[in-house]
Amino acid sequence: MASSPQPVAKAAVRKAPRKRVRPRYERRVTLYSFLAALPGIIISGVLIWLQSWSTESKLALSFLEAIVWWILTLALHEQVVRPLQTLANVVAALREEDYSFRARGAATDDAMGELSLEVNALADLLADQRVRAIEATALLRRVVEEIDAPLFAFDPDQVLRLVNPAGERLLQQSSVRLVGLTADEVGLAECLAAANESLVSLTANSPGARWLVRRSKFREKGVPHTLVVLSDVSRALRGEERKAWQRLIRVLGHELNNSLAPIKSIAGSLGARLPLTGLNPEERHDFERGLEIIETRSASLNRFLQAYRQLAQMPPPAVRKVALLPIVERVAFLETRLPVTIADGPDVTLMVDPDQIEQMLINLVRNAVEAALDPAPANDLRLSSGAGSYVETPQVAINWRVEDKNVVLTIDDNGPGLLNPSNAFVPFYTTKPEGSGIGLALSRQIAEAHQGSIDLSNRNGKGCQVRVTLPRS
Repeated sequence: MASSPQPVAKAAVRKAPRKRVRPRYERRVTLYSFLAALPGIIISGVLIWLQSWSTESKLALSFLEAIVWWILTLALHEQVVRPLQTLANVVAALREEDYSFRARGAATDDAMGELSLEVNALADLLADQRVRAIEATALLRRVVEEIDAPLFAFDPDQVLRLVNPAGERLLQQSSVRLVGLTADEVGLAECLAAANESLVSLTANSPGARWLVRRSKFREKGVPHTLVVLSDVSRALRGEERKAWQRLIRVLGHELNNSLAPIKSIAGSLGARLPLTGLNPEERHDFERGLEIIETRSASLNRFLQAYRQLAQMPPPAVRKVALLPIVERVAFLETRLPVTIADGPDVTLMVDPDQIEQMLINLVRNAVEAALDPAPANDLRLSSGAGSYVETPQVAINWRVEDKNVVLTIDDNGPGLLNPSNAFVPFYTTKPEGSGIGLALSRQIAEAHQGSIDLSNRNGKGCQVRVTLPRS
């Protein structure tokens, strides 16, 4: 049995209540002004028409009364609305960060005047805070620019948003090229991944340097950012390492000297008494040879220790104003194994200890000459030419230039280069059969005592370059 269709209930359509439109504030003031004067106008109009005057007079007076009523209403409207419009304009200017507008007619003897005074005081306070904020921002920007520590700011996507001049020097690019690149692209991903207050080595940007990473969070327009500050602790670490070596050298030198002196003396005394022992010539020869070896090695070990004591007894530099060119010429003249080329450089003067700087350059030039004269196969480079081949002539060149407040002096050679540059400045480390391993360590100590630095790197073509940076003052 088919069911009968159910009737569809009609939804009652209810009209939304009409929103009551409230008249504008100015119209309400005008309306209330008219209404306030209306009873008086009606009463005065009735009194006028009750008089026995002519109709023309009554109409004229009624018209005059209406005009006065209109003028007074407009005046009241002006007195109430205009100050509020002025205050609205001042507040709007404050919202737009324009603090030059002020409300006129501010006084303490009425409510509107007190409101104007408060708005003006607010404008003065905001203007003062804006000036302070601008000055603080300028100071912060100046500090960021002048600080020697590289500083970087990354957004949540690890995109670089801020870099200071020290960071530009570290990455060897301008901020225009760096901002907008990721941490991977600029080679700083390790700084974001490493633990806070940890040490990292940025081999791509500063080989051999050790950097202390400090990270902190800040917000810019509500977006979290990461601030990374790098501190070069290489010199401090080398200073602590040098102090450890100095203490070790002093202890070893003291103990070994106390033993070497009597050993050498006893060996000499025994050698002098050998003719009285009655030994046969063969036995006597063996004893003499053994005692000679003991005495010779004792003297050699003593000289070895005396050389290392230079690391522990380096005096502070006695600086004075000297010209760089005469020092370089004297160092080049002292090297007789190979002509040292001196490139034309600017005339500069330095505030340095000339004796220590000269000793440093002697060590560096001697190493460069020995590398250029190295008979290893790597140095016997045969260059092809149109007529056959030839052996490259050993060369050592000295050059210098001025960079900002520093003088950068380079010593280039065409030797085999360095197999392990990171160990070059380690005391006792040497690749030479007759080397002591203190020349480069002593040279770095001299450079850093003058607030400078020394870096070694292999040249693109062939050989090694020593870069010495010294401040001009």
